[in-house]
Amino acid sequence: MRSTHLLGTRYTFRMATEIPTDVPVIFVANHQSMNDIPPLIWFFRKNHPKFVSKKELGKGIPSVSYNLRHSGAALIDRKNPKQALGEIAKLGRYIEAHNRSAVIFPEGTRSKTGHPRKFQPMGLKILLKNAPSAVIVPISINNSWKLLQYGKFPYTAGIHFTIDVHAPVKNKGNVAAIIDEVEATITAGITSFKI
Repeated sequence: MRSTHLLGTRYTFRMATEIPTDVPVIFVANHQSMNDIPPLIWFFRKNHPKFVSKKELGKGIPSVSYNLRHSGAALIDRKNPKQALGEIAKLGRYIEAHNRSAVIFPEGTRSKTGHPRKFQPMGLKILLKNAPSAVIVPISINNSWKLLQYGKFPYTAGIHFTIDVHAPVKNKGNVAAIIDEVEATITAGITSFKI
């Protein structure tokens, strides 16, 4: 994050309310670029976030790959649903037992234009099933996509990156209704996309 300040990137982090640290938490966010990850790690460090990530990121990226492999992240094979759902279930059980947090991007992949994609809800359903006492925290990310709009080089200068953390939603049992509510909240908070 600090290195992007050299390009004039500004970060605004807005939280509707404090996030509890004495219960499991599932952070659910839209996904615009790889730059989404560092701010979420930093701002939610008290919750010890663990990510649901594609297994390819577990190799070849200095520091990032090591941390994914050794932090308790769920490294999933998107071509193998059985393996993927098993890893997500294991992460859910972990956060339930240790009052930690999981971060999931239910769109399934990054939106390179900022436009929100339809949720693929299965991973979130598995997390909710295996961490029934978790609160769900919707997050709307804006302008992250602009940093990489021309590829990894050059990064775009002068971007105002915003992260809006909405009020936590309790897991009341109706999983489909919860996911619909969370998706609607996140989508309503996405205001920056390519026209």
